[in-house]
Amino acid sequence: MPRHNTSVCGACLNDYVVEQVKRAIKDHTMFERDDRILVAVSGGKDSLSLWDILMRLGYDTAGLHIQQGIGDYSEESHRKTVAFAQSRGAELIVHSLKEEEGAGVLELADLTDRSPCSACGVMKRYNFNKIAREREFDVLATGHNLDDEASRLLGNVLRWQEDYLAKQSPALPATHEKFVKKVKPLYRLAEREITAYAVVNKIDYVIEECPMSVGSKMLVNKEVLNRLETDAPGTKQAFYFGFLERQKQTNLSLEDEKIQSCTRCGQPTTATICSYCRILEKVKTAP
Repeated sequence: MPRHNTSVCGACLNDYVVEQVKRAIKDHTMFERDDRILVAVSGGKDSLSLWDILMRLGYDTAGLHIQQGIGDYSEESHRKTVAFAQSRGAELIVHSLKEEEGAGVLELADLTDRSPCSACGVMKRYNFNKIAREREFDVLATGHNLDDEASRLLGNVLRWQEDYLAKQSPALPATHEKFVKKVKPLYRLAEREITAYAVVNKIDYVIEECPMSVGSKMLVNKEVLNRLETDAPGTKQAFYFGFLERQKQTNLSLEDEKIQSCTRCGQPTTATICSYCRILEKVKTAP
C-alpha cells in the first residue's frame, strides 16, 4: 500500500479494511447497530466486498441487484451476485428493468436520446430509493471507494458544478420524507485495497468493466489521478479528504435544494415530473 508506505499480509489486510469501514461508519454516523441496511450490489468487487464486510460486522443487511439488461455482462453480474448471496444465506432482492420498466438500459437510452450511463443512473437511483423505502430499510449503502469519489470530485471541480459538490459526501441525509439515507462506507479505501480484500477472501466477482462505460469521463479522470498517485502516493486521499474538511467550512448545503413530490409517482424530485417518469412515458409511447 504505497500511500501508507507499508505492506501487509492477508490477515492484516482484512483487519485494516474492516477498521477503515468501521471508522467511516463512526465518523459520519452512517447507521446504528439496529438499522436495516440495503446494500446495492452490482456483482463487482466493491459492492460484494462491502456486503461481506457489513455481514462480518454483524449488521442487518440485504442486497439489492438491478438487472440492467446489458447482454452477457448483466447476465454474469446477476449470476455472481446470486451465487454470493446463496453462499452466505443472505437475502437478495432482484429488480429487472426489462420486466418492471419494460426495457433494458440500452433500449431506454435509445428511446430517450440519453447516453446508456445516464439512463442507467436514473433507473438505479430511482429504484434504489423506492425499493429501500417500500421494504422499510433505514439506509442504502453503495460500494463507492476512494478512487470513485476522487474521480467524481475532479470532474465536478473542473466544471465547478456546485450542486453536485454539495451532494458529494460519504453520507447523505434524507432531505425529503420519501428519501432514504445514502452512505458510502468504502470511501476511505483505495480500489486496489478492495481488490486485494476480494481476492484474499475468495469473493468471486465480475472483473470486466461495464461495456457501456468505455470512454466515460469518470474513467478518464481515474486515469489522470492514477498517474498522479504513481508519482505521489496519497494524492487521491489528500484531494478527497481535503475536500471533505473544507466542505464543512463552506456554504455548500443540500437544504437549498427544493425537493418536491413527483406529480405522477409521488417520489421526491426537483422537477414537477421526475426523470424516471419522463423516461417511462417515452417507453409507453414508443412504437
